[in-house]
Amino acid sequence: MSTTTFPIQLSFVSERPYHHGNLRSALLEQAESILRDQGAEQLSLRELARQVGVSHAAPRRHFQDRQALLDAIAENGFARLGTELSNAFTSVGDSFAPRVRALAAAYVRFATDDAALLELMFGAKSLDPDGPMHDAAMAAFDPVFELIAQGQAEGRLESGDPERVGMVLFASIQGAAALFTAGMIERAALDQLTVDAITYFLRGAQPAQTS
Repeated sequence: MSTTTFPIQLSFVSERPYHHGNLRSALLEQAESILRDQGAEQLSLRELARQVGVSHAAPRRHFQDRQALLDAIAENGFARLGTELSNAFTSVGDSFAPRVRALAAAYVRFATDDAALLELMFGAKSLDPDGPMHDAAMAAFDPVFELIAQGQAEGRLESGDPERVGMVLFASIQGAAALFTAGMIERAALDQLTVDAITYFLRGAQPAQTS
C-alpha cells in the first residue's frame, strides 16, 4: 500500500495564534517591560505581538495604533499610581503628618522605579481636560487632594484652593525624584531630601499666625 503525502504544508500551521487569553493585559504588561528596559521609542505593535507570541494583527483588536497603545499604558500607570497613593494614605492611621510622609514616599518610589512610565504618563497627548486620560490622572491624585482637605480642616495647612496647595506638595516631591532619576543624587540622599522636603512643606504651608 502506498502512503499518500502532501507536497505542500498548510501555511496556518506555522503562524502564531491569534488568541492569547487576556491579550490586552498581556500586551500592556509586556509593553511596560519594554518601556522600563528600553524606552518608549522601542515600542511597536508588531514587536509587541512577536514578544507576546501572537499574530502581528492581534494587538490591533485592542489598540488601533501605536498612540492608542501608549495612551493605554499611561492610563494603566495612573490607575496603578492611584492605588499606591491610596494604600499609602490609609496604611498609617488618621494622623495628618504621617499620612503626608507616607504618601510622599510612595510617590517618590513610583517616580523613581518607573521613571519612563511616569514620563509617558505626564507627556500623554490625550491629557485633554475632557478626555479619559485627564479623568484617570485626576483620580490618581485623589488621595493628595483628600490629604490637603484634611490638613486644611485641621488647621495644619493654609486655607484656599486645595489644588494650589497640592501642587506645592507635588512640586516638592517630584523635584526630589527628578534629581535622582537625572543621576544628581544617590538613593540615600533622595530619601533624606524627601524627608526634608515634607518637613519644609508642613512648616511653610501652615496658616499665617495672627497677632
